[in-house]
Amino acid sequence: MTTKPKVMFLCTGNSCRSQMAEGWARHVMGEKIEAFSAGIEAHGMNPNAVKVMAEAGVDISGQSSKLANTLADVPFDLVITVCGHADEHCPAFLGKSRVVHVGFDDPPKLAKTAATEEEALGHYRRVRDEIRAFVETRLPELIGG
Repeated sequence: MTTKPKVMFLCTGNSCRSQMAEGWARHVMGEKIEAFSAGIEAHGMNPNAVKVMAEAGVDISGQSSKLANTLADVPFDLVITVCGHADEHCPAFLGKSRVVHVGFDDPPKLAKTAATEEEALGHYRRVRDEIRAFVETRLPELIGG
């Protein structure tokens, strides 16, 4: 039996984008990969990320925000940075893995200027859907399957 490729999604706070990416990867490709997420910092789970993922049928409420160095002993095959800050500050131990940058807009930052909660959630939904499209189309190419 061959082991599944281990994929980490890395962002600054491991609260939103990387959590959504981990959720989509588990949902869409859970039989083909082992998905993880982590951050340069750990900001806790973003409740709006949890909410919009649930709307799409993916429960990420059991995931937790964690620092990348807590996964230093995991031999990742692929690390995907989902924000520029994480790409620029990727922990050195992850340099042993293949690192690919795929940036997504920051929903909490975009939501700060929203006039209503519904408008704010619209930013989360758009990024959620962009991450899903990435996981469904590009991720299989990146892991070679």
